[in-house]
Amino acid sequence: QVQLEESGGGLVQPGGSLRLSCAASGIYLSVHNTSWYRQVPGQQRELVANIIPTRRTTYAESVKGRFTISRDNAKNTVYLQMNSLKPEDTAVYYCNAQRGRGNYWGQGTQVTVFA
Repeated sequence: QVQLEESGGGLVQPGGSLRLSCAASGIYLSVHNTSWYRQVPGQQRELVANIIPTRRTTYAESVKGRFTISRDNAKNTVYLQMNSLKPEDTAVYYCNAQRGRGNYWGQGTQVTVFA
């Protein structure tokens, strides 16, 4: 059974940092395209960052220079380091892993940035 477990969300002030983790079981993230998405109530889920097996990364324009996605193959975990957080980064963050017809989601972790 495939599971993606996110952790690391929480409350932080503007300008602060958080690191989200996505730990996988049942699949190897090293051979999946792994992404972080976020969603605000009433809005569509948006792609934040992506890392592919070759470790090439892509980012949404709104987070470039502030967020960094990375992968630790030994721990089968993908991270999202979020720096210089802004109130508009507040959302539920979801991990997604995709390969072929396999498409897996975690349960989400809340990130709240408030003054």
